[in-house]
Amino acid sequence: MQTVLPALLRPVRILPWRIEKLELPDGDFIELGWAGSGRTDAPVAVLLHGLGGSLESKYVCGLGRRLGAAGWSVCAVRQRGAGPQPNRLPRAYNHGDSEPIRFLWQTLRQRAPDCFIACVGWSLGGNVMLKALGEAGVHAPIDQAYALSVPFRLHECAEHLRHGFARVYQRRLLDACKDMVRRKHAARPLPSDVDLVMALDARDFFEFDGAFTAPTSGYRDAEDYYARAACGSFLTHIRRPTRILHALDDPFMRPEIVPAAAALSPWVDLELSERGGHVGFLSADAWGRPQCWSEAEVCRRLQADHAAARGRIS
Repeated sequence: MQTVLPALLRPVRILPWRIEKLELPDGDFIELGWAGSGRTDAPVAVLLHGLGGSLESKYVCGLGRRLGAAGWSVCAVRQRGAGPQPNRLPRAYNHGDSEPIRFLWQTLRQRAPDCFIACVGWSLGGNVMLKALGEAGVHAPIDQAYALSVPFRLHECAEHLRHGFARVYQRRLLDACKDMVRRKHAARPLPSDVDLVMALDARDFFEFDGAFTAPTSGYRDAEDYYARAACGSFLTHIRRPTRILHALDDPFMRPEIVPAAAALSPWVDLELSERGGHVGFLSADAWGRPQCWSEAEVCRRLQADHAAARGRIS
């Protein structure tokens, strides 16, 4: 219910995004949706959607609206191949596709060397963000990070989604992946090592990632992809203040995947909630209306982090 109700009950209030196409060093592109403050000295929040998400996702627009009202510039990322226009390369965004995010961070830092930059990622977006932070280490050009509902160990999550009611979520996510493949295939032929029939007929993520994700993204097979792309192995290398919010009742994964303290960098603060589902974190406001309490919490924390950073500078 924590997972489903926000999607069903929450009205869609899409932000009026100003779209920028960011060209990547590998010849591909991602799209940035800008909203909020237009001030050049405003803090910037980079928002990374999850699998099947977009600039229209309710959680992206909800937090973006809050941060914009608080004076932030919001930069929501439409990840590689996630939009209606197919990306140029055979590969598409996935759990390991961290290069575009690191390039975006560097671009924003070059544009505004003294700007406070935070990044927030949900689910797959959180995995990509944590992986990028671990890869960059002390050179990460952002100031703060917040991840929510992260699949720390991808093999275990893919296996969990094959059973019980979790198969309902798997089917919905797979449908989004297959739609992306159809858009790409309609625009340009896919490499010969992509098994298009198997990708479109995949019954679970092991089959889809083995047929499409692995061959287009340089992995040997699905198992190699899960092992190398999972953020769990990158957490000890993070050197920027990072918070992770995870619900123990997340139906996309088992509680056992939560990393032990020894697997975390001293820069990482893991916050566990008994309830929250997957990117849900539902509660009632003063009038009994459903609200996603995580958005208010993330906004409050980022505001406090920004204020503390300004205090250190002054």
